Amino acid sequence: MDVVALVGPSGTGKSHRALKIAREEGADAIIDDGILIKDGKILAGHSAKTEMSKIMAVRRAIFVLPGHAEEVRSAIESANPHRILILGTSENMAHKITKILNLPSIQKIIRIEDIATRAEMQEARDMRLKEGKHIVPVPTIELKPHFSGFLIDPLQSFFKRSSTNRRRLGEKSIVRPVFSYYGKLVIDDSAIKSIVEKAVRAKEFVKKIAHISVKREKEENAGLKINCEVVLSYGNHLPSALRDTQSKVRESVEFMTGMAVREINIRVKTLYVEA
Repeated sequence: MDVVALVGPSGTGKSHRALKIAREEGADAIIDDGILIKDGKILAGHSAKTEMSKIMAVRRAIFVLPGHAEEVRSAIESANPHRILILGTSENMAHKITKILNLPSIQKIIRIEDIATRAEMQEARDMRLKEGKHIVPVPTIELKPHFSGFLIDPLQSFFKRSSTNRRRLGEKSIVRPVFSYYGKLVIDDSAIKSIVEKAVRAKEFVKKIAHISVKREKEENAGLKINCEVVLSYGNHLPSALRDTQSKVRESVEFMTGMAVREINIRVKTLYVEA
């Protein structure tokens, strides 16, 4: 099984071009926003576009919600596709999906800016931001059981082979998720710091935490970098205690914000010795 990826910022037309790229790359399956698509049918998964908030949509798209990854892994094993096309907002997101789904390493990455003009990407952004319209690369009849109340209309896609002959690649559908109406969502660094502090203080061997910092990567979905200093009780195995704390921080931040955590650096400033 081979894996290729189509990456680009949200709303730049990846789903609109997914069927054409899949055909050109010989991919017989597509993973887009939490669903596995093969032969124009949804085989498994739950679309991020059915979620009620953008945070939950992000978590759904990267398969971190309970049971979601297991369902899609099982369907991939049963369908045994020759090549899978993964859609993601960044290379990091695409690699994260392949890891969670236990897929082979990505062999080829296609960037949306290499196959679409600036004008085409801007038009897609306008449709996403101003009208709240999202495209799903499957027929409307296939979407109805999954998108009750979300469907707008079907969209026919054609690939021009010559001036007199056109071949239909497949039907797509336009949906309007609920979270499209909510506007921009921003999670302040102070909120993330509070989550980190609570997660670290919950560990009985931590006596104090200070100098928490959060750094965001410029690239969307590249992940957060978190730094902090702690005072630990004397007598604990430091490597084990720190790894346990890192895991807890990552789990808490990703669960509560839907944002990926790329790096967690914890510095032990000193050890506290009981009198």
